[in-house]
Amino acid sequence: MGGRLVGWADQGGLRLARQSAERGLQIVDEHRDYLVGRLGHKLRSAVLALQESARQAAFGRPELLEAVFEQAQEVGRRAAALEAAAAQSKDRARAVVLGAVLNLAMPFAARALPPDAVVLGSEPALVEAFTRARDWLGGDGLSIAAEPLGRWWKVRIAASLPRRPLPVPEMGEPLLRLIVDTHLDGWLDTARPDGADIYLPAHLP
Repeated sequence: MGGRLVGWADQGGLRLARQSAERGLQIVDEHRDYLVGRLGHKLRSAVLALQESARQAAFGRPELLEAVFEQAQEVGRRAAALEAAAAQSKDRARAVVLGAVLNLAMPFAARALPPDAVVLGSEPALVEAFTRARDWLGGDGLSIAAEPLGRWWKVRIAASLPRRPLPVPEMGEPLLRLIVDTHLDGWLDTARPDGADIYLPAHLP
């Protein structure tokens, strides 16, 4: 509807498309609210742990200073995830070269990208999505390929090593799905055990 994919159905029609769009927005809002709540809870837990370690380090436990540093980094990661989940994208979609995004988000991943791999979306949201995919799938041993599928680019991310569970599971697939679905008008396929496929709108010159 309006040039956007709002769902799949056996029958078409404007009324059904509107109902699908409304239901989709409701699902997105519910998913975002749940994710923000979970990430907020995890952030508060990390802040409390940091405060307690800092208090003990200040009162005769200097060996805890390294733990304080690590916990402060974890607080920063959880705060960034919460910000990404709560943010409403205000950047207009534009043509973005996929390779340029991966230079920032996955600089060490092996790539097989056509030179015309250009997607339509917000560059900050694209960088955020592929950064989250890297963290979720594991930063080492990733390979990326892309192929055009009509009005879409299918980006295939494969991991050579098993996934390492994240301390906060919501910072992985749930957050990545929210960004791809809502900020990039794409969709995320996690059916493969060795990786994921991200479908993004293609820039059609």
